[in-house]
Amino acid sequence: MQPEFWHERWRTGRIGFHLPTVHAGLIRYWPRLQLPPQSRVLVPLCGKSLDLLWLRDAGCDVVGVELSALALEDFLAQSGIAARRRRRGAFDVFESPGLELLCGDWFDLSTGQLGPVDAVYDRAALVAWPPSLRSAYLQHLAALTRSATPVLLIVLEYSQAQMPGPPFSLSRDELEDLCRAAFEVEEFGRRDALADEPRLRERGLDRLQEVHYRLTRR
Repeated sequence: MQPEFWHERWRTGRIGFHLPTVHAGLIRYWPRLQLPPQSRVLVPLCGKSLDLLWLRDAGCDVVGVELSALALEDFLAQSGIAARRRRRGAFDVFESPGLELLCGDWFDLSTGQLGPVDAVYDRAALVAWPPSLRSAYLQHLAALTRSATPVLLIVLEYSQAQMPGPPFSLSRDELEDLCRAAFEVEEFGRRDALADEPRLRERGLDRLQEVHYRLTRR
């Protein structure tokens, strides 16, 4: 899936993955990471998620990474946030107190550009990558983080034969295979999410599980 695929989705407003509210899984499970105040949190493929504001208001310093400038500009405008914009390497950076948004390609991000982070929140990143790119995404995430860094990960499980994705299905066995070299996997909980996803029912799904994990960088 090339960058143009996602640029087109944002240009045409085909962003069914965007939630108009803070994700309930974030509210429920984030406290279990037991992070100290002012922890620096990385949010890959953040879009214009309201989860960014929730994390900031919870006392975190939030770093979002997003390919689409339109997504970040919409987020700032809709949230009423005035941000300073500047260029840093391969990224345009929008800065506001407690919030740093990097616009560019995930795979161009380096530890020098990012700096140290204390935790990661992935609600829509891993499930956005097709199977052929999952390993590369997680390898890059591992390269950007230090040992013992926790990740709150939210994924979906469904029959891939019923819907091609994105978002893509990811089973626990598949996740553990992907994470074996770099992350430990702990399941926090799962729920039946089909009733909340009419757009996915329309695409043919008759079963959908939302699964919440803690990954810990080895």
